[in-house]
Amino acid sequence: MPVQSFRIDIPEPVLDDLRERLIHTRFPDEVEGSGWDYGTNLSYMEEIVDHWLNRFDWRAREEELNGHSHFRTEIDGVGIHFIHERGRGPDPLPLVLTHGWPDSFYRYLKLIPLLTDPARFGGDPADAFDVVVPSMPGYGFSDRPHDRGMTSKRIGGLWATLMTDVLGYERFAAGGGDIGSGVSQLLALAHPDRVVGLHLTDPGFFSLGANIPDLSENERRYLDAIQELWMREGAYSMVQSTKPQTLAYGLNDSPAGLAAWIVEKFRSWSDCGGDIERRFSKDDLLTNIMIYWATETIASSVRLYYENVHALPLDFLEQRIDVPMGMAVFPKDFIPPPREWVERRLNVQRWTEMPRGGHFTAMEEPELLAEDIRTFFRPLRAEHRKPLEVSR
Repeated sequence: MPVQSFRIDIPEPVLDDLRERLIHTRFPDEVEGSGWDYGTNLSYMEEIVDHWLNRFDWRAREEELNGHSHFRTEIDGVGIHFIHERGRGPDPLPLVLTHGWPDSFYRYLKLIPLLTDPARFGGDPADAFDVVVPSMPGYGFSDRPHDRGMTSKRIGGLWATLMTDVLGYERFAAGGGDIGSGVSQLLALAHPDRVVGLHLTDPGFFSLGANIPDLSENERRYLDAIQELWMREGAYSMVQSTKPQTLAYGLNDSPAGLAAWIVEKFRSWSDCGGDIERRFSKDDLLTNIMIYWATETIASSVRLYYENVHALPLDFLEQRIDVPMGMAVFPKDFIPPPREWVERRLNVQRWTEMPRGGHFTAMEEPELLAEDIRTFFRPLRAEHRKPLEVSR
C-alpha cells in the first residue's frame, strides 16, 4: 500500500463559487430578542458570513495546514488522508487519534506539537509520540464512501491496517472523542494485542448502552440527564441517523447553511458560557467549516450516523475491553459520566476530572489534554516494543 505526500490546494474556481454563494445568502427572519434559543443566532451568522467574505484568508489557513506532514494512501479500496508527525524523543510511542463530527482532523492540530515535541514546551523528551491523525472516510480529504456499511467498526479496522501494514507500527496507542471514541474502542476490542492503551475524552456509544441492572444512584442520574439532554440537543443526530441525504441538499448547497449547522454545535458543546469566541475565533470556526465545504463531504460525514445505526453490530456494548484506558473528563462535555458507569466496560487505569473544557477538548484545552495523555501512557510505553506473542 503506497503512501503519497499530500498537499491541500483548493482550486480557485471553488473559492470563486463560494464567494458568489456567500454574497447571495438569503438570511431567514428571527424572533426578536430570541438570541440562540431557536438555534443559530441571526446576527452572529451575519457576522460569520461577513467575516468569511471580507476578512477570512483561506490561502493563509491552507498554508498553515500544510505546515503539517500530510499523506494519502488506499486501504481496502478507500483513499485515506492522514497527518503523520514523528516524535522528537528517544523512543516515541505511536498514537492514532480519531476525530468526530462536526470537527475534522483540524481538531488535533494544536495538540500534535505538544505530543510530538514535549521538550519544546518544557516537558520530557521521553514522553514523545509519533502522532497519526487520519480523516475518517467521508470526511475532509479522505474518500467519500459510495457503498453501504462504512461504520465505526469498519473504520477501526482501516486504522489497524494503516498503523501496522502501512506505517509499520506493530503495536500502538489509540485515542479520540465523539465518534472517535467509538472508533478507538472498537479498534481496541478487535485488536487488544496491538493497542497498548486507550485514551478517551468521552465514553462515546457507551452512553447509550442497553438496560443494565443494579445501577448506582450516580448512574441513574447520569442516564436521566442523558435522556433530558437528548430531548434538547439530539435532533441533529436523529436527522443524520435517519434522513441524512435529505439534510445534505441544503448544507452542501449553502455555505451559510453549513456554517449555521456546525457553529451552533461548537457553541452548545463547548465551555464558552454562551460566548463562542471565548473558545474559538471566527478563523478557527471557518477553517473547520471550509474542510467540509471545499471537499463537499457534509453528506458523506453525516451518513456515518445512519451507517452506525443501521449496520453497526451493537453486541460490542456488552463486551468488555481489557486494554488499559485513561479517561479525561471535561466538565462541559455533554454530561460527564460517573466512573462506575465507564468501568462496566472499560479497564479504567486513570480518571482525570478536568477543571474546565468542553466537547472539543483538543481545541479548547490542548495543554491539559496533552499532559493527561503523556501521564497515562508513561507506564505503558515499553509495551509497544514487545513482540505480539509476548503480550497475548
